[in-house]
Amino acid sequence: MRAGVAVLAVIAILLSIWRLEAGRQGLTIAPFAIPDGPPATIYLALGAGPAPVVVVAHGFAGSRPLMEPFALALAHAGYVVVSFDFMGHGRNPRPMTGDVTTINGTTRLLQDELRRVAEAALAHPRADGRLAYLGHSMASDIIIRAAEDTPPVQAVVAVSAFSQAVTRESPPNLLLISGEWEGMLRDEALRMVRLTDPGAAEGQLVGAVAEGTARQAIFAPKVEHVGVLYAPSALDAATRWLDATFARGGAQPAQARGGWILLLLAGITAVAWPLARALPAERGPPSAPLPRRIFLIVALFPAVVVPLVLAPFDIRLLPVLVADYLALHFAAYGALTLLLLARAGRLVGQFPARVWPLAGLVAVVALAGFGLALDRYVANFLPHPGRVAVIAGLALGAVPYFLGDALLTEAGRAPLWRVLVVRGAFLLSLLLAVALNFDRLMFLLIILPVILLFYLLFGTMAGWIGRRTGLAAVAGLGFGLVLAWSLGVTFPMFA
Repeated sequence: MRAGVAVLAVIAILLSIWRLEAGRQGLTIAPFAIPDGPPATIYLALGAGPAPVVVVAHGFAGSRPLMEPFALALAHAGYVVVSFDFMGHGRNPRPMTGDVTTINGTTRLLQDELRRVAEAALAHPRADGRLAYLGHSMASDIIIRAAEDTPPVQAVVAVSAFSQAVTRESPPNLLLISGEWEGMLRDEALRMVRLTDPGAAEGQLVGAVAEGTARQAIFAPKVEHVGVLYAPSALDAATRWLDATFARGGAQPAQARGGWILLLLAGITAVAWPLARALPAERGPPSAPLPRRIFLIVALFPAVVVPLVLAPFDIRLLPVLVADYLALHFAAYGALTLLLLARAGRLVGQFPARVWPLAGLVAVVALAGFGLALDRYVANFLPHPGRVAVIAGLALGAVPYFLGDALLTEAGRAPLWRVLVVRGAFLLSLLLAVALNFDRLMFLLIILPVILLFYLLFGTMAGWIGRRTGLAAVAGLGFGLVLAWSLGVTFPMFA
């Protein structure tokens, strides 16, 4: 059975890579040097002539790979596409600066960075002098505001948009795309369209494309804030909108990449099962589970106490937005959990000598397997030197937290209800922290999907490893390092 699972997993991995790489066929994809500008990538269709430039910008905690579905679709349609990493994001070593609470602070600096990218892209030999912007979430406000400045812009595609800068006249030819499950952002998109026509409905085109006054708010079905970036309907709508603006045509339907990415991640996860079965087997009988009363105390007490204790403090330990708080929340949560487990006598015998090399092996294999796939197809996963200290700081919190999680879930043996209580309690503790200090910690809400994905993928693998070895600490230590790395490359750097 182990060999059969391994074969199926490898087939899933190879098939998904083949399909994802097919989306790059027919294009030249290369680094794009910008003097005094951010790291960027240019996408060009082979054999195409001069064409309008589309600058693609990611949202908060995003990076170039996250926006690649749009970059590929537009490049296949013949556009000169340039995608880049905003300051503090991805592989951009320059941290975000300025006041994030004012329009003339960080927002203005991000606009300046976008403008430098646009000017460099317009100087490319394949550029025909015309320009459009496409941006997601945070970047939607940046591109809408930048459209009021030079260089002149002919169209704007704002995905999951929010902005107070839209007027009846600006920006020109504005398409607003939201996910069906983004209720508040769909309302915001409709509000912007109704500045031109108060009676406009969702999906209705108002204004005239030829005059640059067009407005439309649409939604991609059955997706949310990130899924909208992979929705073929969203990709096709953006291409058609720009084709109408620039009087072009002939674009092919966009490739559905999201499903192949999920298959790739599922295949990599599945490979972990036969690899886990190759680890040394458990020695001796498993320990008895914690009594229900003690389990509930250990699982729930930190969830309430930690956010209440940390709420009064303005924590600034790391040069990363809200990650300093998250690192301390992890550390306090993990330390309190481990203390309660120690009092219950559950740390004795959990750290034999073989734990440490096995935990290191788990971390290296997981980082290599998922890191390469995520970095190429999903989001930046390889840190620049400035992020090493951030990863180390997060590890001081993530390792004790995930170690406590692994012990409470009994090395993968705990009933499902106990697993849900343990992990649900932690997520609720983060939500409580945000509620107690929304203005400072609201960005933690953006990171919750990352933690949920981590639970789904790495929690599954942790169970396989724990059940095989009988050592919860192997998965706790190994995947604690992986969690620190994952979050350390995600949060924006901020000076």
